[in-house]
Amino acid sequence: MRSRDPKTLAEAAIEGDRASLARLLSIVERGGEPARVVGRLVHPHTGTAHTVGLTGAPGAGKSTLTNRLIEAVRGTGSEVAVLAVDPSSPFTGGAILGDRVRMQDHALDAGVFIRSMATRGHLGGLSLATPEALRVLDAAGFPTILVETVGVGQVEVDIAGAADTTVVVVNPGWGDSVQANKAGLLEIADIFVINKADRDGAAQTQRDLEDALGLATRERRQPAIVRTIAATGEGVGDLWAAVEEHREWLRTSGELERRRERRVDDELREIVVQRLLHRVRELRHGKTWDSARASVVARDVDPWTASDELLEEAVQDV
Repeated sequence: MRSRDPKTLAEAAIEGDRASLARLLSIVERGGEPARVVGRLVHPHTGTAHTVGLTGAPGAGKSTLTNRLIEAVRGTGSEVAVLAVDPSSPFTGGAILGDRVRMQDHALDAGVFIRSMATRGHLGGLSLATPEALRVLDAAGFPTILVETVGVGQVEVDIAGAADTTVVVVNPGWGDSVQANKAGLLEIADIFVINKADRDGAAQTQRDLEDALGLATRERRQPAIVRTIAATGEGVGDLWAAVEEHREWLRTSGELERRRERRVDDELREIVVQRLLHRVRELRHGKTWDSARASVVARDVDPWTASDELLEEAVQDV
């Protein structure tokens, strides 16, 4: 019988059992107390994986590029995990695309693990479970984790908070520097990829990016710009070399530690906020909330005083 005990599953996943790893990720996606237990169990075994996020507008060729990157990583003899963040089904809440069709070339490769995760309506393209899923994959021993996000336009920036290296994929004719600034992509990109570079406008797109980056990145490392044709694999080796170069820079400059500290800070804030919201929802169906509301309606207390009392009770039980 398949175990459902998080401790048993975590121990097996850390030892390399892929079925247990898949079940752990399912627990994380469902959330709740079992997901918190998983987080506690795997956290001591994390901190070694390098996470590479791929983001960009829909149709930029992210899935095909991710597929080629899998080949590049496997060519070095290293294992790789892929977390494909897909749109959520409005009916089940699950990932619509499932394990990406374009990545099925690697389905029988024991050195590759591919998992789809639903955005569950989160605007930035990343569900709140994604950081925990990355932690589980890290604990399972994958030295490289690729995160391919759903393309949702200008709000597609959350990946910068979850990845060590952020790759922004654009196409020729993508737009001028003004559009680049609007999308907020100049601020999050560590590497720009001009995919489908065999199309007209690739050189102009690179010039536009170089001009915009010259103004926007004077106080930080200049992002690399790489041209690729993911359909044929052209330029993918250069892209992986740029990822490796950025990884080394992160390590030697101390930026890796700074980024991970910011990531933990953001995650702690999100966890606290979500737990407080959950507790407030519970309070709304209780006598304490009804009493506070009645007091405010009767003008016996003001809303701020009542909310202070409610918050105090909420914090006690979080």
